Amino acid sequence: MPATPDELFARFDTLGIAYETHRHPPVFTVEEAQAHCAHLPGAHCKSLFLKDKKGRLWLVVALDTRRIDLKSLTRAIGAARISFAKPELLWEVLGLTPGAVTPFGLINDTTQRVTVVLDAEMMRAERLNYHPLANDATTALGPDDLRRFIAACGHTPLDVDFAALAAEADPISG
Repeated sequence: MPATPDELFARFDTLGIAYETHRHPPVFTVEEAQAHCAHLPGAHCKSLFLKDKKGRLWLVVALDTRRIDLKSLTRAIGAARISFAKPELLWEVLGLTPGAVTPFGLINDTTQRVTVVLDAEMMRAERLNYHPLANDATTALGPDDLRRFIAACGHTPLDVDFAALAAEADPISG
C-alpha cells in the first residue's frame, strides 16, 4: 500500500522538515487549485508524470503557471519522446491518482524508477506548495526541505531552466 499523508508527515518530522498543511475541497486542475489556494503564501506548483518511448519515467515539478513544451523538455533532459504516463503506472510507481500528482509521491518510489526534474525558477521561491499525496490539501515547505526529502527518497533531481526552454521553443521577441 502506498504511504498515507500521515506517513508522509511522519517522514517530514523524522527528516526535520518544517511544513504547513491547509485543507480544502478536492481539486483536479491548476485552475481549481487556484480557486482554493491562491491566498496561500509561496509558489504554487504542478507536477507531471511522464514516460518516454524507452520506458523511462519522469516527474516534472514546475510553477503552476509554467507552459511546458514537451519537445524542448525532451531534448533538455535527454529523454526519448516523452508523453503523459497512464494512470495505472502513476498508481503503481508513485501511489498517486490523477489530480494528486506531487513530488511527495517519491516516498512510494522505493526502487527509484523515476527521474525528478525541477523548475529552477520554482526552486528559488521561499515556499513551495504541493498536494500531500491527496488533492484535498496543500502542504508548503521550503525548497531546501524539498531537496532533502527527494534525496531521502533516493533521488537526485535535475534542475531545468524552463524559462530558457520556453524561449527556445517560441523564439519570437518583442
